[in-house]
Amino acid sequence: MAGISANARQVQREGVFGMALERQLAEFKATFARTAPPGRVALYEAKIEELRTSFAREAAAGVGAIAPVFALPGVDGGLVSSGELLQRGPIVVVFYRGGWCPYCNIQLRAYQAILPEITALGARLVAISPQLPDQSLSTAQTEALTFDVLSDVGNQVARSFGLVYALPEELRAALRGNGKALPGINGDESWELPVPATYVIAREGRIAFAHVDVDYRQRAEPAAILAALRALPQG
Repeated sequence: MAGISANARQVQREGVFGMALERQLAEFKATFARTAPPGRVALYEAKIEELRTSFAREAAAGVGAIAPVFALPGVDGGLVSSGELLQRGPIVVVFYRGGWCPYCNIQLRAYQAILPEITALGARLVAISPQLPDQSLSTAQTEALTFDVLSDVGNQVARSFGLVYALPEELRAALRGNGKALPGINGDESWELPVPATYVIAREGRIAFAHVDVDYRQRAEPAAILAALRALPQG
C-alpha cells in the first residue's frame, strides 16, 4: 500500500509552520491597520521606508562572513557563549526587538514549534534582544519558550553584527504613548534597536544563512532555517 514517506511528511510539516508564521504576521498586520490610531499606520510605513534608505544593509553580517562571538546572560543569569555552543554544533541566532513587539512574539512562538527539528539537526537556538534580563525572563515565560533567550543590554552584540539603528523621534513618541518606552525596557536612553535578523551559523563560525529585513513585519520562515541547517556539512 502506497504511503507518504517520512521525508515528505516532514516537508509538509515544515510547510505548515512556514505558512502559519506568514499568515499570523499578515493577520496581525491587517488587524493593526483596522484598529490603529489615526495616522499611525502611515507613520510606521513611512519610517520603514526611511530606514530602508538609511540602513547600511551591506554592513550587516552576511552569508560567508565569520560571525562575531558573544557571551550574554540568559534568563537564569548564566552566560551563554557562542564559542561554547559552536563546539557542540551549529547555532541559530535570532535578533528580535523585544517582548513588547507582537511581530517578534509571533516569530518566537513559530520557532519554538520547530525546536524539536532544530535540536534533531544538532543545532541550538538562541534569541537575543536589548531588553533587560528581567524583561527577557518575562518574554520567555509569557511565550513558553524553552530555548535560550538572551539579553544584549546596550546592543553590543547586535552592533557587532551591524544591525543597530536609533528610532526617530516620531516613533519614540508613539512608543511612549503605547506604554512601551524603550528606556524602561532596555535600561538605557539610546532608543536603539536591532533590525530583526535570523542567522544560521556553522560549527566553524561561518554564517551559512542570513535573513535581515528592515521591515520588522517580515521574518525568516521556519522551513528556510531548517533547510539551511540540513545543508551544512555533517560531522
